[in-house]
Amino acid sequence: MTTRALIVDDEPAIAELIQAVLQTADIRADVETNSGKAGQLLAKEKFDVIFLDVNMPSPDGIELARQARAGGFNQSTPLVVITGMDDLTLQKRAFEAGANFFLFKPIDRQRVLRVVRSTQAAVQHERRRFQRVAISYKVSLAAGEKTIEGKTLDVSLGGLQAEAKGVFPKGTVVAVFLHLGTAAPLRVRGTVMRVIGETQMGIQFAKLDPVDSERLQEFLLPHILKQLDEEPRKEKQFK
Repeated sequence: MTTRALIVDDEPAIAELIQAVLQTADIRADVETNSGKAGQLLAKEKFDVIFLDVNMPSPDGIELARQARAGGFNQSTPLVVITGMDDLTLQKRAFEAGANFFLFKPIDRQRVLRVVRSTQAAVQHERRRFQRVAISYKVSLAAGEKTIEGKTLDVSLGGLQAEAKGVFPKGTVVAVFLHLGTAAPLRVRGTVMRVIGETQMGIQFAKLDPVDSERLQEFLLPHILKQLDEEPRKEKQFK
């Protein structure tokens, strides 16, 4: 699974420099120079790591960081904020908005590579969280007085894809009862992030409490690690 980055900077030369360096590290990097369009991307697509320039027309990098952290696919994606070394006030604001790492100007190859190395552990953790495992288990989804029964198409530590007898509208907050073959179902809350036709929904889990998180990890991690281990072998077969 290729690592995917998003670079948001209204200076094309800087964005392209970062993109070129990331590509040498086998990271696929998309560039967006329009911060408004970048906000739309963050709302509908999942990235493994995001680079945000602070000084852009509204929404600037800090605003985009807040949008990402407010919810959706990139709520916990590692965020790298691009800023000047002497912008201490901006650095504080960026950190408060959810930034994890800083890439200081002037930008050069070594600075970018140092940041990439710093983000690797966080990126791998996030990829494991969103790694989907194709397993089918009974799931019940409830909102208000309505309950929809179905089965999972895939499950990750961050959510699931369900096939059910009906759907809830996108944005609906649902109670999720996930039956994993144990006596008691896993009970969590989530938000409908996508609807496919009249039978499929993508659900993103809200923050799990420690007990539920541990139960889900114990169940999924062996599947996730096996899947990640098998992917390089599959890629070699097609080369």
